[in-house]
Amino acid sequence: MTITFGPHTIRPGQVFFRSALSYGLVNLKPIAPGHVLVVPHRLVPRFTDLTPDEVSDLFQSAQTIGRVIERQFRGESLTLAVQDGPAAGQTVPHVHVHIIPRRFGDWTNNDDIYVDLEKSSVARVDNPERPPRSEEEMAVEADMLRPLFGETAH
Repeated sequence: MTITFGPHTIRPGQVFFRSALSYGLVNLKPIAPGHVLVVPHRLVPRFTDLTPDEVSDLFQSAQTIGRVIERQFRGESLTLAVQDGPAAGQTVPHVHVHIIPRRFGDWTNNDDIYVDLEKSSVARVDNPERPPRSEEEMAVEADMLRPLFGETAH
């Protein structure tokens, strides 16, 4: 089964969660430990193009994944972000939800997380401030997360 994230082909080893209509994958350029993505299986560029069932599944999956990510990475809160369209900072034309575990003081100015999110964009692979991880590094993280989701990780 080929897994796509916009124009990118995702290796199955990067995926740690699957639901009927969505999947969770580790991030190529995370801005914090545990920063992951939830993506609908169907390639849809904008949030408003999702069906009601896809919206429900995407956010139920984000809730399930968020619970585990917050606990696993010892967060005190979560930032959930959807950059819906290029003017909102979306660089991969495929709806996705960022899940980022948070702690008090992790960003001096709380809103600076969105600046760092923009810098971590997949499309900006040449950004020396946020180099991409290797496939091996991503596979290690996905392998650690997959068992935490039981049957949904297949």
